[in-house]
Amino acid sequence: MKLMVQVRLLPTPVQGAALEATLRACNEAATWASGVAFEKDVKNNFALREHTYRQVKDRWGLGAQAAQHVIKKTCDAYATLKANLKAGNLGKPGSKRYRRAVEKPIAFRPQGAQSYDDRMLSWQIADRRVSIWTTAGRVKDVAFTASPEQLATLALYRKGESDLLERDGMWFLNAICEVPEAPQNTDPVDFLGIDLGIVNIATTSDGEIMAGRELNRVRARERTLRTKLQKKNTPSAKRRLRKRRRKEARRARDINHKIAKHVVAEAERTGRGIALEDLTGIRERVRLRKPQRATHSSWSFHQLGQFIAYKARKAGVPVMHVDPAYTSRTCAECGHTDKANRVSQAWFACRYCGFVDHADRNGSRNIRARAWELWRRGAQSTAPAPPPEHVRRGGAGRKRSITTSDARCASPSL
Repeated sequence: MKLMVQVRLLPTPVQGAALEATLRACNEAATWASGVAFEKDVKNNFALREHTYRQVKDRWGLGAQAAQHVIKKTCDAYATLKANLKAGNLGKPGSKRYRRAVEKPIAFRPQGAQSYDDRMLSWQIADRRVSIWTTAGRVKDVAFTASPEQLATLALYRKGESDLLERDGMWFLNAICEVPEAPQNTDPVDFLGIDLGIVNIATTSDGEIMAGRELNRVRARERTLRTKLQKKNTPSAKRRLRKRRRKEARRARDINHKIAKHVVAEAERTGRGIALEDLTGIRERVRLRKPQRATHSSWSFHQLGQFIAYKARKAGVPVMHVDPAYTSRTCAECGHTDKANRVSQAWFACRYCGFVDHADRNGSRNIRARAWELWRRGAQSTAPAPPPEHVRRGGAGRKRSITTSDARCASPSL
């Protein structure tokens, strides 16, 4: 399976200036090529080259390989846009968001990621150095830092392109690695049910609860601070907002990685599969009071599900997604379903048999039972295959790939 290993570059000021000029030139060229593709309605890679290749090379001083990658990035962005429109991710045809997406060409951020193949980028992994093409010529001996696990993965499995990107003044390379998968367990002894929530991020059918109090407190504090800084609207407040803008997301991502690694390790150790709720479209199905909307919108259940799925696929653990309907109202002991069974957010009490349990633990047991029943009927694992190349690039220079963070993940202490 394909994974991204992200390493941080440590360029000198001169090297950093060359990298910045290169990214800016590539993204300006991609924005221009996007305008040509939009105007002439040419979204195919080879067809668009006929209209843009020579101009991209001459006007922005790009090499042959860089020019081809710029054109390919433009076509990939339109392919991603087409897929999102077809899936309804940008609203219904004719809606304001839909029209805004289709009525003008795609524009690329000046610091958007740029692809490099092995002709443009060479790795000296043992020395922790790379040699990289720029518009100012080949820049050699650019240092990078990575964990021992990341270095081993790069040395053994790196294959294909790498992406250069800049974020908050820091430089990164995302390298594609073809990591072998473990043989899938085709005969699990049972399933480990996982109930996903906001108050408790994940609750297993074994009774283990990963509470979200710490993360929710951080999110509430960050929202309050953002509100205060936006009201001030001073230069120092804006600087602080820029500095903190990704802090909450990084913390949530780190916690999700830890939970996912712990869950997959437990399932692998006990020879079980993993059962998850299929929560697709839950934000469109529910209506919330205004004070609850921010909390619900920041609920990263999809990211946690993705992390569990790809780690399980790597470990050979089967994954089943089940219908979550009424799992919180159904008794895991007798099967009686009643809205009154859910007496509070935290507690479940069956009106028929008197069974009492933590509500999320009861729900996870129902999820486990549904997955086991589906598996016995012959259903296959739903652990996803790696996304297509243009989806991994995320359109207009934005990265949506899964990057390896396993090196810094430990069992959750939540």
